[in-house]
Amino acid sequence: MKYRRLGNCGLKVSEVAYGSWLTFANQVELANAKKIISRAIELGINYFDSADVYERGKAEQLLGEILPAKPRSQYVVATKAFWPMSDHETDRGLSRKHIIDSVHQSLDRLKLSYVDLFYCHRYDQETPLRETLEAIEDLIRQGKISYWGTSEWTADQITEAHQLCYERHWHLPVVNQPHYNLLSRNIEKEILPKCVELGMGTCNFSPLAQGVLTGKYSGKKVPAGSRGSNSNQNMWMKNQIENIDLLNRVDSLGEIAAKYKLTIGQLSLAWILQNPGISSVIVGATSVKQLEDNVAASGVVLDNSDVEKMNGLFPEG
Repeated sequence: MKYRRLGNCGLKVSEVAYGSWLTFANQVELANAKKIISRAIELGINYFDSADVYERGKAEQLLGEILPAKPRSQYVVATKAFWPMSDHETDRGLSRKHIIDSVHQSLDRLKLSYVDLFYCHRYDQETPLRETLEAIEDLIRQGKISYWGTSEWTADQITEAHQLCYERHWHLPVVNQPHYNLLSRNIEKEILPKCVELGMGTCNFSPLAQGVLTGKYSGKKVPAGSRGSNSNQNMWMKNQIENIDLLNRVDSLGEIAAKYKLTIGQLSLAWILQNPGISSVIVGATSVKQLEDNVAASGVVLDNSDVEKMNGLFPEG
């Protein structure tokens, strides 16, 4: 496993991180979760990503049954807040109250005294940005958060937050977590360059487009038990696994992957990691075998000509 600094800060994270979105307390229960986390640590993964809203706290609870038994100084835990956790009006958004409540509740579920990374899970149009950032600053100074970042914010929103923190001598955002993969490259135009300019790392989610970029859906075949076969989970990928042209282009990656003795999925992860602005790719493996396959992408160096071929198959925008 290779490691990268999270932007300009001193924290180093594994090039491949493990995320619990759509997996923990959903496809993955406690017994399998223990195997996956233990193997992840053996493989050198040190960054574990979650959020309060993942299965309404159940994903964090599952992590809380596993991670506290591991040496706390050797792993990084991230959580997030923004989305509704109940029907109550105060149980959502990025108000001072909800951020403080959310972090405390996440810590209880995770059975930890602090989280390493706290993400604003979206931008809150209904709360003054200063209120949000001041609450985060207070939690950092209380030792309950070590670093903070954004998720799915625009370049302008990230810039405004960075400037506000800089002017008030508050802790600057160190990381952004966007949706990014070969099929979704929108961040390359403004968001990723802005993060690099501001010294922020990028840890992207859905690097394999929820499995589309593994080649498993070739020929519109939807394997039983896959995410694509689950109507509760495939709403973000349904159009893609029904797009024959797209699936054929994914299959075309096989020739490039074979050159490096990689699978299509490993090649897709390695393509992301060629970008020095990326700190870590967050994978959501549902088995130890999937996790081991994903980790093999760390440290791979692709020829520029092959990167250009991949860019041609899946152009920006």
